Amino acid sequence: MRALSLAAAGLVALTLHASAQQPARKAPPKARSPAPAARPVRPAAAPRVEAAVPFAVGETLTYDVAWSNYLVAGSAVTRVVEKRPSFNSTAYYIVAEGKPIPLIARFYSVYYKMDSLLDSFSALSQRTSLYTEEGAAKRSATTLFNRGTKRASVEWTTGAQTERDELVVPANVQDGLATLYTLRGRALRTGEKVSVPVTDNGTLYTVNFEVGAPEPITVPLGSVTAWNLRITILDGKNQAIGNNVRAWISTDARRLPVRLQADLPVGNFALALRSAQ
Repeated sequence: MRALSLAAAGLVALTLHASAQQPARKAPPKARSPAPAARPVRPAAAPRVEAAVPFAVGETLTYDVAWSNYLVAGSAVTRVVEKRPSFNSTAYYIVAEGKPIPLIARFYSVYYKMDSLLDSFSALSQRTSLYTEEGAAKRSATTLFNRGTKRASVEWTTGAQTERDELVVPANVQDGLATLYTLRGRALRTGEKVSVPVTDNGTLYTVNFEVGAPEPITVPLGSVTAWNLRITILDGKNQAIGNNVRAWISTDARRLPVRLQADLPVGNFALALRSAQ
């Protein structure tokens, strides 16, 4: 079969070559037609510009986690691990991890890891995953955003069992970790109200931020001036999730989340920034 194909290709090539060598026949003169009008030249598309952000690859934020009566119940670390090609664009790979101190881990062993691919141009999440260990139970959930179809594909894995679903989402939907990092890039103003659709573990929420005046706040890192943000989280039935949910973001160029807190059914939580590298 291959020999036949090569012979056919050779025959075609020889025929074309022979035709090219034949003298051209003179054709009778034709009336000249007006030259076609020149097509307008379309301007080149403007190059995409990356969104301005106050963080960079390598940034590592470490928090003390307080829970109910425990002044320090655990630690949480968020890292901008790298900036890499992703889904026909470029994205920051951001990771957040949390675990209890050894004393609490003896009777309540938990570990959480969340990551996000944050598009460096659109400042929208491309993909996010959440991995949890609660005792012997291990579970992961991965969400992939399709901005063109306004859908999010979710996959849950528990042990050997995997489930999948697809959600219709707003065009500007974010994951929780991306929400925190993109909020840092906003030019906040006292009295401003910001609403962000957020999907988490297959559920769509509306997160509303109300910006209060900058105020001094003391955390393990030191005393800083920060915007006081009052946060309301609403589920699909417009019911509030948690109470006294707040975040403080520093007013300096780094726009650091220096404190986050919430009153939840399982206790009162607060994250206070210990170090920023």
